[in-house]
Amino acid sequence: MAVSALLDFFYPRTCEVCGKACDRDSRHVCSDCLMRLPFLQMRGCCSVCSLPVRGYEKEFVCDECLAHPGYFDYAVQAIGFEGRARELILDYKFNDQIHLAADFADWMEGAARSRMSVADIDIVTEVPLTGRTMFRRGYNQSEYLARQLSRRMNRKHLRVLARTGKPQTQSSLNAAKRAANVAGTFKVTKPQYVRGRAVLLVDDIMTTGSTVSECAKILKEAGAKKVWVLTLARALRN
Repeated sequence: MAVSALLDFFYPRTCEVCGKACDRDSRHVCSDCLMRLPFLQMRGCCSVCSLPVRGYEKEFVCDECLAHPGYFDYAVQAIGFEGRARELILDYKFNDQIHLAADFADWMEGAARSRMSVADIDIVTEVPLTGRTMFRRGYNQSEYLARQLSRRMNRKHLRVLARTGKPQTQSSLNAAKRAANVAGTFKVTKPQYVRGRAVLLVDDIMTTGSTVSECAKILKEAGAKKVWVLTLARALRN
């Protein structure tokens, strides 16, 4: 008997959304609930940050990217940060529900393979946490996702970024303050692995994009030829 089947026998998995028995092997969201989650459309999106416009079919560059271009070359997200998806992601991020990483990596891998040239990626890395946050939480939720994705894409995972300073929590800040808050708070620790390479930068939630843009900036200053961003969720504007 396979290990996953044995674990399911003694510790039956239930869906994290509806609470019923999960019908997907080694996963924690059932097929029915999966169909109801707010996955983002693949068409009618900004060609830089992937902001979707419902009902729109063509590619465009959104007003925000035109007015305040980020340093990343392209960003893709899997799901809207809303409804039950939002609750799942917050549980994963703050409440030790790290078993959800495999489900989330499924969604992110699907988005990446639909919207990016995975074969062109050289290394996979993640947005780092501050030392204080890492000590308090005990894990970097984005690193779990990055490691899963690197294995699935057969690409090397490397920690090449570190956090410096003591920035405020981003969630309470507006776009301008978010950008100012993260400015100068990252450094590249292993420039030899970045120079001349295409980097896939992984994070959990993209709101204004200021954090991933700042990371992309210093990666490019260290010699990265491309920086693509892949996040689990996107906070959608009304």
